[in-house]
Amino acid sequence: MTDRPDLTNLPSFRQPRRPVFSARKIALMASVVAGLGIAVHGFSPSTSPADLFSTPANAQVNNEVKKVERPIGFADIVERVKPSVISVKVNIKEKTASNDDGDDSASPFQPGSPMERFFRRFGGPDGFPGLKGGRGRVVQGQGSGFFISADGFAVTNNHVVDGADKVEVTTDDGKTYSAKVIGTDQRTDLALIKVEGGSNFSFAKLADGKPRIGDWVLAVGNPFGLGGTVTAGIVSASGRDIGNGPYDDFIQIDAPVNKGNSGGPAFNTDGEVMGVNTAIYSPSGGSVGIAFSIPASTVKSVVAQLKDKGSVSRGWIGVQIQPVTSDIADSLGMKKAEGALVAEPQKDGPAAKAGIESGDVITSVNGESVKDARELARTIGGMAPGASVKLNVLHKGSDKIVNLTLGQLPNTVEAKADIDNNSGKGASKGTDVPKLGMTVAPANSVAGAGKDGVVVTEVDPKSAAAERGFKEGDVILEVGGKIVSTAGDVRDAINTARTDNKNSVLMRVKSGGQSRFVAVPIAKG
Repeated sequence: MTDRPDLTNLPSFRQPRRPVFSARKIALMASVVAGLGIAVHGFSPSTSPADLFSTPANAQVNNEVKKVERPIGFADIVERVKPSVISVKVNIKEKTASNDDGDDSASPFQPGSPMERFFRRFGGPDGFPGLKGGRGRVVQGQGSGFFISADGFAVTNNHVVDGADKVEVTTDDGKTYSAKVIGTDQRTDLALIKVEGGSNFSFAKLADGKPRIGDWVLAVGNPFGLGGTVTAGIVSASGRDIGNGPYDDFIQIDAPVNKGNSGGPAFNTDGEVMGVNTAIYSPSGGSVGIAFSIPASTVKSVVAQLKDKGSVSRGWIGVQIQPVTSDIADSLGMKKAEGALVAEPQKDGPAAKAGIESGDVITSVNGESVKDARELARTIGGMAPGASVKLNVLHKGSDKIVNLTLGQLPNTVEAKADIDNNSGKGASKGTDVPKLGMTVAPANSVAGAGKDGVVVTEVDPKSAAAERGFKEGDVILEVGGKIVSTAGDVRDAINTARTDNKNSVLMRVKSGGQSRFVAVPIAKG
């Protein structure tokens, strides 16, 4: 074997370097890079570091990693329905002078009512709290709306166009048209307008069915005057009563709805209008996820009448009604607290002529059960005047059927004289009614109280009577279904109810010219 030459003395010689990475380190690094490659492969189908490792094991792992699916969006629906939504701009000449506190806010609703508060926060109709200005000043407002036909008929809110001298709409493509008000309905806050200058507008379809709680909803409108804006949410509740009137039946949604969305549509995922956005609940004036829409079923019936004759006629049976509470149901011997309790039939009204009396409970209309007083009002109000209806009525513990012909709901209600709450001054203090915490006196002995019943002359603020809302000046007409005229009559009726093992006794009370029934608990012993 020959000896190796000694090269260490050569100028170009370098001592061999030790490997930078050991075999073990290389293996560890390879496993790390492979893991990173798998992660990248899981989020992208393009070439990644994982491609450098094509061993069967790595390939198998890569195949098992699923791609992240794209979340479902609403772009296709929005693209289809958004052209039907319009921005509504109005000019209103203020005709009222400033009030004492300098607030010129113009609201179509009764001052202090829940709807009036919604109006100030939600849209006045420009979407800002109220309309302010000096006497005779022309102010501009804006809201939302949507076409319901290609020839330019569109729906918006009554409070958006109420009192408007000029109405203009701007379509989704930025074109502006003049419009005229065809008709309005203050009771449902709906209005029908006709846009001039076009005959091929994109329009939306009103939904046929009722939305379910939890369904997706898209709100499209003109918040803060920004133009076509889309928000999404779900149906939060249905059948909401916000104190606007007897026909309240709002859909509650949580899609962000703000000032200026008034009159805009709420779409379902079929691209149909499930409701018309009309109010929000908000301590601050902005969206907090509680908005209210008028159901499509209501919009259909109202708009049809507005288009036909410019106004809405509603059926009327002529009764003052109230809910049946659990206490009232117990007093009447009812198993369930359902139906509408007739507090007082109006004189010469259809109900009075058909024999319906105070204390009767209307339980169904044309065979359809009546859940509560609001449902009865909506059902009758949705019928045409002159229609024949069959009412199931609980009359003094027995069921009976009453047939009547609906009248037309008057546009105005005659005011009834209020009872002077101070009329008891100078009269006797009355006789104490044990266990109830109030004293009463014959009504004919107290000036201004009338000649029927007994008048409440004093109420203990800590008593059961006070808890049920009794106050001085109220007149009790009936107790337990019996007409009363003295304190003794009241005591006898209460004792009878106690003997019959009733937990409460039902009283018909007249207060401020209006009658109502009150169930008062009976103290045992």
